[in-house]
Amino acid sequence: MFIQTESTPNPATLKFLPGQPVLDAGTADFPAPEAAAPSPLARRIFAVEGVTGVFFGTDFITVTKDDPVDWAHVKPAILGAIMEHYQSGQPVLEGEAGAQSRIEHAEHDGPDGDIVVQIKELLDTRVRPAVAQDGGDITFHGFDRGVVYLHMQGACAGCPSSTLTLKMGIENLLRHYIPEVVEVRPVAG
Repeated sequence: MFIQTESTPNPATLKFLPGQPVLDAGTADFPAPEAAAPSPLARRIFAVEGVTGVFFGTDFITVTKDDPVDWAHVKPAILGAIMEHYQSGQPVLEGEAGAQSRIEHAEHDGPDGDIVVQIKELLDTRVRPAVAQDGGDITFHGFDRGVVYLHMQGACAGCPSSTLTLKMGIENLLRHYIPEVVEVRPVAG
């Protein structure tokens, strides 16, 4: 098994590409070791000292480390944990709990339903594929009085350039196509 790694805009996060599917669909975010219970793979990665977050996409795993920890010290152990997992034959996510870990857009009921459908469509077609290239994901959280609330995960959570991405990239895109959007704000996990 050959696992490729890629840097991300977040210096505390690396993207690991195992060369085989990680999830069938969607994403799964494990922002802390306690959240990793439904995932044998995430538990293995969290067992590496210095790991503070794990995120799964369809074909990648993003791992966030503690600031003082050097990648040269933890990367080999993370590669070993990923390889060990795939050789074990265990699932990436277990049972119903695993299915519930997958993060998708929040539901929205109310008078702005048509606007929210447009927002989600733009996020799915224009934003999420680009963000996945950087090892993260952005999902819709809410829309209220012209403000779009987005949840940032994986490499995007805590990334120094995430504010710029939200304001200059995503906000401008949404405002261009949907005049009712006046601002984009991040929400905490």
